[in-house]
Amino acid sequence: MNAKVVSCGIVLLDPHGRVLLAHATGTNHWDIPKGQGEPGETESQSARREMAEETGIVLAASRLVDLGRFAYRRDKDLHLFAARAAPDELDLSRCVCVSLFPRREDGVMIPEMDAWRWTVPSDVASYASRSLTRLFETALSLPELHRKL
Repeated sequence: MNAKVVSCGIVLLDPHGRVLLAHATGTNHWDIPKGQGEPGETESQSARREMAEETGIVLAASRLVDLGRFAYRRDKDLHLFAARAAPDELDLSRCVCVSLFPRREDGVMIPEMDAWRWTVPSDVASYASRSLTRLFETALSLPELHRKL
């Protein structure tokens, strides 16, 4: 039996409790910045690297709150951290994704994420995958996290 893949990510909230979602290029879904770790990385390092690669936002480890590991899909768990966006991180027009992948049609390298939005918790289901929506509706309440951060 194969062990589950673990993706590490950051739930970044703005001062109003909205969550940062990034649009996955070539799909119709939005996600939190997350991805698999590289050899030798801690979960925190993986989550911070993915955030920097997918948004250009660089977070110090000291800003992260470790939320722990969550069941996500049959084949994947998430190790999540939370942080509050600083005033200079709120302008999403400054976001840039440096993580590239080959486009299916022609192999041209394109950014993994191509748009970003602050999303109120009640709108997450309109944008995110069913798996992420279910996580936020059951195991990780965004309004509760907003109150705690």
